[in-house]
Amino acid sequence: MIASNQTQIYRSGVEYLERVQLRLPEPQMVDIMANLRDRVAICNWIGSQIKAVNSSLQSHLNACHDCFDPRDRKPVDIFAVPFSSSVRLDGFCNISTTPTTILVDVGRLAPADWLALVAHEYAHAHLGYPGHDRAYAEVLSHLCLGLGFPQPSIIPVDRSLHYWPMYSPSIDPLAWWRGD
Repeated sequence: MIASNQTQIYRSGVEYLERVQLRLPEPQMVDIMANLRDRVAICNWIGSQIKAVNSSLQSHLNACHDCFDPRDRKPVDIFAVPFSSSVRLDGFCNISTTPTTILVDVGRLAPADWLALVAHEYAHAHLGYPGHDRAYAEVLSHLCLGLGFPQPSIIPVDRSLHYWPMYSPSIDPLAWWRGD
């Protein structure tokens, strides 16, 4: 009975990863199955914990939605995902999906910082494009004001927008996903 339950948890983790890969422009952005050392631990953790993590991310997404009039809100889905080590992103907004999909590697930052990253990606989803221009700065500034983050500088628009609101990266992103 225990082995069967553990097998189902593992399978749930694998199926989840397969579903989120469909939301990425390149499925290899998530390649946990190639990680022979950690894949069982990661898939088991995802199979048993991902609903709670995604629920937390959904709460953050809702907080971002609440910063806008309901008529101005775009349909957005959000999911936690362990990006491959070769992917140099903590979060990703796929504006090519319907609804727009925000993917967040929750292992790359502390849970207290998740909202900051969700807000950053939400600004992309709200605008429907990936740039960090003046329009992006205005939407992000609006979100920061509503969520209690320091506001970015709108003039001049600079590279700090790529990492705004600020948060601290984790040292070992896969530690979270392994359940360490």
